[in-house]
Amino acid sequence: MFGRLDFFATFFRKVRSTCTEVFNRCRNASKWKRGVAIVLLPIILGTYLVFFMSPTNFPVNSYVIIKKGETTRQVATTLEKRHIIFSANIFTALVSVFAHDSGVRAGTYRFNKSSGLLFVTHRLIKGDFGISPIRITLFEGMTAREMGKSLSAKFPNITVEDFRKASYGEEGYLFPDTYSFLPDVSAKKVVSTMRHNFDIRIASITPEIQSSGHTLKDIVIMASLIEREGRTLKEKRMISGILWHRINIGMPLQVDSVFGYIFGRKTYSPSHTDLKVDSPYNTYTHKGLPPGPISNPGIESILASATPTKTHYLYYITGKNGKMYYAKTLTVHNRNVALYLK
Repeated sequence: MFGRLDFFATFFRKVRSTCTEVFNRCRNASKWKRGVAIVLLPIILGTYLVFFMSPTNFPVNSYVIIKKGETTRQVATTLEKRHIIFSANIFTALVSVFAHDSGVRAGTYRFNKSSGLLFVTHRLIKGDFGISPIRITLFEGMTAREMGKSLSAKFPNITVEDFRKASYGEEGYLFPDTYSFLPDVSAKKVVSTMRHNFDIRIASITPEIQSSGHTLKDIVIMASLIEREGRTLKEKRMISGILWHRINIGMPLQVDSVFGYIFGRKTYSPSHTDLKVDSPYNTYTHKGLPPGPISNPGIESILASATPTKTHYLYYITGKNGKMYYAKTLTVHNRNVALYLK
């Protein structure tokens, strides 16, 4: 298909030099030859102008969206109205000849410089969008709210509100990772990609989850709690063991990180007023797991949630020196706080 198009393009690349040569020869040729040249020259020039010259008001650095299901005629009309091509009829004919039934490829095209009709046709048949993907890293422990802010800063078609609606009910399952999306990506597409990535990544630890005795939902909720409570897999597994132990004995989880989720802020040092907030996510006033994840955990936190370290410890802190300190009783815990946090 593209071999024929390349041949066609190569032929017309010679037109410009040929026109000059024909014009020079006309001055010394016989009347008959001169007459033929006079007839052919406008045809050659016209052909060159139609296929290789761009409209004078070509919209440089513009985007054109070709939707799925649009006919070639509809696409041609759009291109002509946008002053990207001279003739919708010729564009339609070229697509018919060189693309047959496949037509043009749907998507968003960027035209960063003026282009002739032949080159525009070639790009739309080939699907040469002229757009480079944008990379974005969404970190472990980010909430859907925080992800929406990061995405809206990089992708013009995504707003915080769009992402909030698209990600409703998916908190905890938006796998944190580095992604590459085209600039025109939608919030719905991003959420779908992240959820699919979660399913792929979680498959590697399915045996551990199935043997944990907990549902995937509970595993993900617990993982979201411990995501920012520990840094290494070893620490997270110990914290996981402590929190599951608290649940087993009917003790409130008392995890401070929930308050960042409740109040929509990054700080996790709750005040005395915060500790009394009326919320089902308040792990000081409600026993057991909160109703849903408070962030989107990474694979290590999910694994730690499913494979906790068995322990009789009930308390833990991270000291100012970055080390973890554990305690079985409140008395020892308070001593650790006095020694390593104050």
